[in-house]
Amino acid sequence: MELTLLGTGAASGWPNPWCTCSSCEWMRRNHEVRGQTSALLDDRLWIDCGPEAPRAAERLGRRVVDVRHLLFTHAHPDHTGAAALMWRAWTRRDDVIDVAGPPAVIDECRQWVAADAPVRWHQLSAGDVIELGGYRVHAVPAHHGDASNGPALLYDIKGPEGARLLWATDTASLVDDAVDALTEAKFDVVCLEQTNGDDLDANTDHLDLVTWPRQVAALREVGAITAATKLVAIHLGHGNPPPPQLRQRMAGWAAHVPDDGEVIAVRRQEATPSSTAPRRVLVVGGARSGKSRWAESMLADRTDVTYVATALERPDDLEWQARVAAHRDRRPSTWTTVETLDVAKAIAAHDLVLVDCASLWLGALLDEPDLDERLDELVAAVSTARGTVVIVSNEVGSGVVPPTPAGRQFRDVLGVLNARLARACDEVWQLTAGIPQRLV
Repeated sequence: MELTLLGTGAASGWPNPWCTCSSCEWMRRNHEVRGQTSALLDDRLWIDCGPEAPRAAERLGRRVVDVRHLLFTHAHPDHTGAAALMWRAWTRRDDVIDVAGPPAVIDECRQWVAADAPVRWHQLSAGDVIELGGYRVHAVPAHHGDASNGPALLYDIKGPEGARLLWATDTASLVDDAVDALTEAKFDVVCLEQTNGDDLDANTDHLDLVTWPRQVAALREVGAITAATKLVAIHLGHGNPPPPQLRQRMAGWAAHVPDDGEVIAVRRQEATPSSTAPRRVLVVGGARSGKSRWAESMLADRTDVTYVATALERPDDLEWQARVAAHRDRRPSTWTTVETLDVAKAIAAHDLVLVDCASLWLGALLDEPDLDERLDELVAAVSTARGTVVIVSNEVGSGVVPPTPAGRQFRDVLGVLNARLARACDEVWQLTAGIPQRLV
């Protein structure tokens, strides 16, 4: 199958015409405009023919005259442009077109065509399976709105040659029934909405840069997403950073941020490739720079992470206990926490490790007589890691010179350790004022 993305933007597009936020202004300065999300499958099945979609297809040179099936997810006006059916009727065509979607969509579309129009109506509810011209379409419940706009649906689409696509917009985190319905699906392409970006308090039924990778993790856990699945982010809103930054941030989840008009091949993968190459990542930054959150986000699409915490207990320090508790509360419930200073052993024992952090680890061992050996041991463990290891460390060499010998020793040894870890890693990231920059 061939999927053409006529648009990849949210309801208001990107930029929002009325908005002057930094994200929208960047889009304007760089002459990048994303239309409302819509797609053509093999130029025959149209997914979400919204009001902007017909003109987008014409600008992209796609012939929609061959479309025989319209498939709608829900009745919100950016997804259902029912007037297109009236425009088709004006051409006096008598070939039949399928219109499929939830009840609210069918009610809306019927108002735009005559009672005897050449339309086959397919009212869909969650769990329904229909055939549309060789495409098997399985309707899955979305977590978006209520009956007045649908109820909204997602679609598991299997093509004539067996390739399989998940079209998942609009939705917040999937309900249990949806996850169950997608178990062992082994999708070739998953188009998953990511509307809100860093706007975590939008209070809408959409995903953001925190919930998106967690949704991927849930789908990977049940076998819907495999190592061969191409992940595509759609329905992108201005809560996101500009596309270059967004691509950088989502790359850690092996996610693709497409352009409007992009064509994606949906091909059946005969075998699932194994991911055996090690991935070693160092994340450095100053205090409250966002380094821990960034490191956690890099693995947020996985459920099987071993979190190695190096912070020692301080029972008489209530403020310290609150800090530790905040870190614990932020971790996904599926992650396993190991509190230890034997970091090298933990790295060797697990395939997916996040260490937070090297600076606390060093502070606890600074007076140990075998400190040099412990440093060598940690660097060797990272160098020979068989899976993925993300290690967090403070960057303390850019401030004032510590007034005590012990402070200067800690600064110097940590600087040397960070440099050695950087040489051992495949990726090095630095966080400044919450903004990640890849150094290597």
